[in-house]
Amino acid sequence: MDLFISVYLLVVNILLYAWMGIDKQRAKAHEWRISERRLWITAIIGGALGGWLGMQMFRHKTKHNAFVFGFPCLVVMHVLLILFFL
Repeated sequence: MDLFISVYLLVVNILLYAWMGIDKQRAKAHEWRISERRLWITAIIGGALGGWLGMQMFRHKTKHNAFVFGFPCLVVMHVLLILFFL
């Protein structure tokens, strides 16, 4: 896999992982939140694994079936796309 793609995937996954933790803290403090749309877009463009790990680590969005089933499905799709293009 190209170095640029590897770095891109690493950055976008770390970003979504961090956003899940930040959003959880903001939810607890009743502060302004990161939109679900932003979380989904970041997951779709390659950050689903980081989002799923963030969900598990921070216990965030675990009652939302769309996230519980959607993020793992996106992870599988991303892995299959990577394998296809290798």
